[in-house]
Amino acid sequence: MAQDAPQAGPALTLSVRKSILGAKVIDTNRHDVGKIEDIVLDPADGRAIYAIVSLGGFLSPGNDHFPVPWEAFSFDLSEKVAVLNVEKERFESAPRFHREKWPNMSDASWRDQLHRHYGSVPRHKK
Repeated sequence: MAQDAPQAGPALTLSVRKSILGAKVIDTNRHDVGKIEDIVLDPADGRAIYAIVSLGGFLSPGNDHFPVPWEAFSFDLSEKVAVLNVEKERFESAPRFHREKWPNMSDASWRDQLHRHYGSVPRHKK
C-alpha cells in the first residue's frame, strides 16, 4: 500500500511566511536594499504577486514602501535573504507609496504602470 505524500499544511505555510516576512533584501552585489514588510497575494489563486519592500535605516524610517513584482526576487531562506534581481537605478526610481496610504493594487492602470517600470508582465496578461 503506497503512502500519500505529506500535504502542505498550516505549519509549513507559516514557516515559509515567517522566513520571508521581515527578510533582508539585498541586490545582486550583496548590498543592503531594505526588508520585506508584506506580501500581496492574488485573491484568485493565493499566489504571491508582490513583495512590499521598505528601505528603513536612520535616514529613511521605513515610510516609503516599494511594491516589487514577485518574479524580481530569488530567495535564500536558510539565510533569510531575498535577492532583488533588478538594477539599483530601476529600483530607486520605482513607484512607491507611503505606508499609511496604500494604492489600489487591483486597479489595472496601477498594475500595468508598475510592471512596465520593472519590465515584467502581470500574471493576468501572460
